[in-house]
Amino acid sequence: MIRCPALLKSLLPTLCLTATACLIPASIWAQGLIRQFPPTALRGMLEVTTPPQILINGQVARLSPGARIKSAGNLLVMSGTLVGQAVLVNYVRDNQGLVHEVWILSAEEAQEKRAGMELLRNFTFASEANKPPTDDGKTPFNQLPSFNPR
Repeated sequence: MIRCPALLKSLLPTLCLTATACLIPASIWAQGLIRQFPPTALRGMLEVTTPPQILINGQVARLSPGARIKSAGNLLVMSGTLVGQAVLVNYVRDNQGLVHEVWILSAEEAQEKRAGMELLRNFTFASEANKPPTDDGKTPFNQLPSFNPR
């Protein structure tokens, strides 16, 4: 039994608009049209070898405890289902350097330019090989280039 029909009539449009506003973003996310990645996310080829061990761009890495891997449809994917597959992803590392969040990219998202996919070279060009070394071995320790980990 409805005791306040005037109140119900006034709240009904508000409830309908709220429900519509909540459902529209969910349908857009489900279609994969809009996915915002953090600015710190890097691009790479991910291959799960033996969870939590992975390869990112051919380099050994590790998934963090509680790492989340999301498919192109933004659904959670278990790392064991990706064993032996190479997929293009955006990923974020945590403070310890472990891979914490991974997004498998759709074809549209793969078109976006992002850092992390620079080519790794394991060879030198002839023009670079002919250059004389710049350090004669007498450089003071405090002037040597330093390694800056992320």
